[in-house]
Amino acid sequence: MFYDRAKIYVKAGDGGNGIVSFRREKYVPLGGPDGGDGGKGGDIVFLVDSGLRTLMDFRYQRHYKAEQGAAGGGAKKQGRDGQDLLIRVPPGTIVRDAQTGEVLADLTRPGERKIIARGGRGGRGNARFLSNRNRAPRISEKGEPGEERWLDLELKLLADVGLVGFPNVGKSTLLSRVSAAKPKIADYPFTTLTPNLGVVRVGEDSFVMADIPGLIEGAHSGAGLGHEFLRHLERTRLLIHVLDLAAVEGRDPVEDFSIINRELAHYSKDLAALPQLVAANKMDLPQAQASLPLLRAKLEPDYEIFPISAVTGEGIDGLLFRVSQLLAELPEKEEKLAEPPEQIFREPAAEFDIICSGNIYIIKGKEVERAAAMTNFDQEEGVKRFQRFLERRGILAALEAKGIKDGDVVRIGKMEFTYT
Repeated sequence: MFYDRAKIYVKAGDGGNGIVSFRREKYVPLGGPDGGDGGKGGDIVFLVDSGLRTLMDFRYQRHYKAEQGAAGGGAKKQGRDGQDLLIRVPPGTIVRDAQTGEVLADLTRPGERKIIARGGRGGRGNARFLSNRNRAPRISEKGEPGEERWLDLELKLLADVGLVGFPNVGKSTLLSRVSAAKPKIADYPFTTLTPNLGVVRVGEDSFVMADIPGLIEGAHSGAGLGHEFLRHLERTRLLIHVLDLAAVEGRDPVEDFSIINRELAHYSKDLAALPQLVAANKMDLPQAQASLPLLRAKLEPDYEIFPISAVTGEGIDGLLFRVSQLLAELPEKEEKLAEPPEQIFREPAAEFDIICSGNIYIIKGKEVERAAAMTNFDQEEGVKRFQRFLERRGILAALEAKGIKDGDVVRIGKMEFTYT
């Protein structure tokens, strides 16, 4: 089955916890703190695998979690970093944040890697809190939580040439004739239900051709199968418009040509602006021979017309040679680069919001939520340090301005406190 959409959940590894430890050796009085830092959590990394063609794997597994960092040790030993989790995707995969719709990556090149969720940094051990004021700190940090998000994956096939046309005009037969692809072929409309790719060789050159399920009027708004698969044409550089010149289905080829081009324009102006060659198919039938002069009168010289028969092979070599010529002249598609990781994973800003609901005060903000998650509230010094943080950021003053009273509940991330 061909799957070109998927929704998955990814969670980068949490950082390892720092520890409280003191050097205790014989003949070494006042050894001092030596608690090590925790290791960094593993990242979620997407890797382009040219051997994949669909998003089928994500139908069976939708949750992905990277390894957590290990806790620090005594003697200032740092914990081991968590292993990155590689998620393999086919070329042409677009990765979006499911909540915001932001494009995180547009993955097209085989072997390309992108960090989609970054692992949390390790918490600091008490050796890092040594100062002239505090010679024996009993404080350490928990590891920072790793990035987590729901992702929408969308696959757009990477093909140089796209075959368009009404159902049953011979697109699949043409693809099977010029490449090793084996699409389903039968004498009824909508035989092709999924896109097919084939590599076409012309002398020393080669290109990739895509057979898109047949379009009908209203395809841009969801009629037939067009709404699902029109996007697979967006990366192509050239279109071959296949027409049934024998009118086997009783339709007018010229009218078919106009309808399909209107649908392309409604879906995307860029798609409608792509160069087109017209493949006048089924020339092995007498009706097609009679219709060819009328087609030439209507479409030439705006479009190059190539009379062909996908069944007998008549005229196909000339069509492929012209396609190869045009592809050599046409520029490569410019990639729509996503924001680099340095911009996607920005340092959290100092701003915060306070949401009041009865006697519950919810504090939101990346910096304050991260500070709460990394504070070890089992340590008295850790609690005092977190309270100083709230005072310095003006959060306590903002709560008082909101009218908070003793006994009210304060929530920060996953933590809940009683205000006194």
